[in-house]
Amino acid sequence: MEIIASAPARMGISEITDWAARMERIGFDVIHVAETVHDPFTIAAMALTHTKQLTVRTSMVLAFPRSPMIVAYAAWDLAKYSGGRFQLGIASQVRGNIVGRFSSAWSEPVSRLGDYIESLRAIFHAFQTGEPLDHAGKHYRFNRLQPYFNPGPIDHPVPQIWTGGVNRKMCVLAGELSDGFVCHPTNSHPDILTARTLPALAEGVRTAGRNRAPAVVANPQPMMAASRHALDEQREPRRAELAFLYSTPAYRRQLEDFGLAEVGEALSEMARRREWGDLATHLSDEVMNHVVPQGTYQEMPDILTEWYSGLCDGLSLPVPADDEHDTALAELVQRCKTIPPVTSAPLN
Repeated sequence: MEIIASAPARMGISEITDWAARMERIGFDVIHVAETVHDPFTIAAMALTHTKQLTVRTSMVLAFPRSPMIVAYAAWDLAKYSGGRFQLGIASQVRGNIVGRFSSAWSEPVSRLGDYIESLRAIFHAFQTGEPLDHAGKHYRFNRLQPYFNPGPIDHPVPQIWTGGVNRKMCVLAGELSDGFVCHPTNSHPDILTARTLPALAEGVRTAGRNRAPAVVANPQPMMAASRHALDEQREPRRAELAFLYSTPAYRRQLEDFGLAEVGEALSEMARRREWGDLATHLSDEVMNHVVPQGTYQEMPDILTEWYSGLCDGLSLPVPADDEHDTALAELVQRCKTIPPVTSAPLN
């Protein structure tokens, strides 16, 4: 099982270097770099500079505000510089952010992201082979890449392209085109993986005639700590975080699948009224225990084995800000690596 650490959303250039080196010492296989308040390619570059073995994956770069050519150049540079340790994760984001925060056009997100991925693959092929660039899709067209503007081949496989998503169509698209798929916290529960996410990915694989499914990373965001007391201290902040998450209609499907539709509806109604401070009152301990894996560092590998054995290829785990318990965390990571991943046999 591949074990992933996600860089804190607000971590900047001056902090990521020491943090990435620490993740490598602990034994993580991959770090995820999000796009929130910093440029993800810059953060990824700094992480690669201060590590030797870790894979650095963007999770996720926002595709639509950028031309696929701009993204291709950045990914190519990082893959070449790192000796192939960079992987490109891209996503659509929601319409409000694309239009209101980036002043970019919004259209048919699933179809457009699919064309974006095919554009990237065509550009990567032209970079690697020197053959003419000729991609004509529904949303993007590329037919000009003079030798002066072609960076030339790299001595490693071209960057993998990963996507993420929640709704069925994005999962199907990942099955059709992606090298890997990162689950959202709200479709990472084993029941949701089994009932929704994995079948949709498999549908995409069949539609595209591929012989292998994309790798799948679950992101359960477990509550874990060195002691039971420290674990209890995480409960209320996590309750508030989840309540806010589930107040978004697109993310509350997990609650609906668990027969808790009324909880999601109540949370969404409170969000519409901007009653943010009271959201957490709707998530009982019973709900929390059902949707979040919880345990000490010693207990967590067995818990995650019970939840995820054979269901995914990677698990994203939280990392405390301080390094007081890094020895215990390193032991946890090594034990989690022994969790059986998805069977890798080709699909028919």
